[in-house]
Amino acid sequence: MDNRFIQKLNGMALLGATEKAALEEVTANPTRFAARQDLIREGDPPGPVLVMLEGWACRYKVMPSGTRQIVAFLMPGDSCDLHTKLLTEMDHSIQTLTPALVARIPRSQIEKAMSEHRAIADAMYIAQLVDEGIMRAWIVSMGRRSSIERVAHLMCELYLRVRNIGLTHDHHFALPLSQQVLADALGMTPVHINRVLKELRLAGAMAIKRGSVAIMDPVKLVQIAGFDENYLHRRLRKAA
Repeated sequence: MDNRFIQKLNGMALLGATEKAALEEVTANPTRFAARQDLIREGDPPGPVLVMLEGWACRYKVMPSGTRQIVAFLMPGDSCDLHTKLLTEMDHSIQTLTPALVARIPRSQIEKAMSEHRAIADAMYIAQLVDEGIMRAWIVSMGRRSSIERVAHLMCELYLRVRNIGLTHDHHFALPLSQQVLADALGMTPVHINRVLKELRLAGAMAIKRGSVAIMDPVKLVQIAGFDENYLHRRLRKAA
């Protein structure tokens, strides 16, 4: 099985055989989870560092009305909660969106790997900077982008993130997210999401069919989104 966590970190800071072996060791005993299962809940004490090896998950908040706002998507290779040990309790929940394989790494192990291997530490810190950049881009989308720009921007982002871990093929990638999940992430209704996706398809930019996204015209999709990939810090990774 390909270890997407190692693949992602190796794209951020060049890892040698020793660093890769250390990461293999800390992710050697993952746990399988069903879809829609909480890995940790808001109010829980911080737990181990979570690493997605297979499947997708999300960070989310539940409003007093019972509605859900998704604030981040996690895909294979992503890790989370490196620094939440400084908190007394979690301020959001994390839930699987698909069946998933997740490594739950004790903080002592990941801290040891980072302290003994500078390249691992550099890669983990760059990954955190990218996560923060994504969060800022989402805030801008929610506050300033139109509905069609918001959807197009998210699709550009997800495509690049999936491509970075080798899960695209000829401008296609699997998107195991329902329209309700997209609505929860984009602050829209499923009906509105459906209408916007139809607009993007009729514009010849992209189409979603059977859980897969086809980017039909990347230039047009980028133009609609006003997409600038600098917040994903790919240049920073090359310099690491």
